[in-house]
Amino acid sequence: MRIAPLLPCLALAAVLSACASTRFDPETGLYAEPVGGAPATANPTPMTPALICLADTARSRGLIAPRLAVGGIDDLTGKLDLETGRRITQGAALFAVTALGRAGVPLVERTEQDVATAERAYAQARVLSDTPAGPGEAPGPVRPVNPGQIAGSRYYLVGGVTELNYNIESAGGELGVGALDPEDAKTGVGGSRFVMNVAIDLRLVDSISQEVVAVAAYQKQIVGREIRAGVFDILGGVAIDLSGGVSALEPLQLGVRSLIEQGAYDLAVNLYGMTDAGCAPATPGVVVAGGYSALRSLQAPGRIAPPPPPAPVPGVETYAGSPVQAPVSQRLSPPPAVLAREPVPYGVSGPVGPIDGRPAPWSARARLDPGTWRLTRPPAN
Repeated sequence: MRIAPLLPCLALAAVLSACASTRFDPETGLYAEPVGGAPATANPTPMTPALICLADTARSRGLIAPRLAVGGIDDLTGKLDLETGRRITQGAALFAVTALGRAGVPLVERTEQDVATAERAYAQARVLSDTPAGPGEAPGPVRPVNPGQIAGSRYYLVGGVTELNYNIESAGGELGVGALDPEDAKTGVGGSRFVMNVAIDLRLVDSISQEVVAVAAYQKQIVGREIRAGVFDILGGVAIDLSGGVSALEPLQLGVRSLIEQGAYDLAVNLYGMTDAGCAPATPGVVVAGGYSALRSLQAPGRIAPPPPPAPVPGVETYAGSPVQAPVSQRLSPPPAVLAREPVPYGVSGPVGPIDGRPAPWSARARLDPGTWRLTRPPAN
């Protein structure tokens, strides 16, 4: 028996056994060093610069959009893979929150209410403090629960991912070249391309009247391509087959994010009343304005005047200037806020003026810069 042909196999077996070792590095405690190491980066789409431009332009003009809430934007395509699960992201609502935040639109949370509900329950039980001396130690000022302390939304955005169409177009080709002699080299090259698309439907709903005030429908095509080449030859009685290729597929979920950001841009432009912003990227020969349709004017219903100071309530104590609610049996309903029906839309320029001699409640609202994530608060009037 000849041993020489077996030596490469034995060497390969030794290498594989070393790779399969269960020993770990004493310095790091790791069995294997993770590959990669790419840094965390931003996740923009082609519409992201337009959203940030819109926020900066609105801020420079002194425009404030009404508050929005984001509801469910669900996957309604019904596309499901038994091995990998759903084909479409389940986080489209989070895409919408990020997009509207990049556009500078004020938002209120309506989806994840667990923490807010727990905090409110603790505050109503008079066991919650914002400045306690320590857990279980001396209590601090009790957080009050006041009527009207939660900001309301003027509109809310809902919808769904409604289409996922595979292979709406495909094309490809193969080319092989070689001599008739079986021992001569043979070469081949080929390529293919396919197109699919995904679509969303959005609607903007009036939080007070529940009227659908605007609708939008967008679709985006997703492109995939593949290029391959190979060489086959017989050299000295040894067959050699060498092949290679490259393929690429545009990220499907990033396409959904692009659709959401397009809808958020068109929505924010109308909420600001700023159709002349000029922030949208220009695409020659492509009309994108037909996706959004406002069913009525998106104007504020009026300015809400702050309520007068409530009358003293028996049983209300004060800690460090913060009132604490009295027992339920001793509470009195405060006078409701007065809705001043002034025909002033949210698209007005300049600072918002006072109402009945008092500053407007949103005149000193903090603003989050979508480009730097810095919070700035304008000076109060």
